[in-house]
Amino acid sequence: MELNFILKIIGIGLIVAVIGQVMNKTGRDEYSVLISVSGLIVIVIMLLPKIGSLINDFKSMFNL
Repeated sequence: MELNFILKIIGIGLIVAVIGQVMNKTGRDEYSVLISVSGLIVIVIMLLPKIGSLINDFKSMFNL
């Protein structure tokens, strides 16, 4: 993977963690959970094309 892509994932994780902690401290636990889940969904959506290309690489490598 590219370093830029990994840094984007790290950045999203840090932002989600900070916002989640702020929401926990202010007593809005429901929003904290929603923010965490939405951050996870964003990262999974970012990873889907990479996973697809990995599967295609395996298929071509093993002639499937």
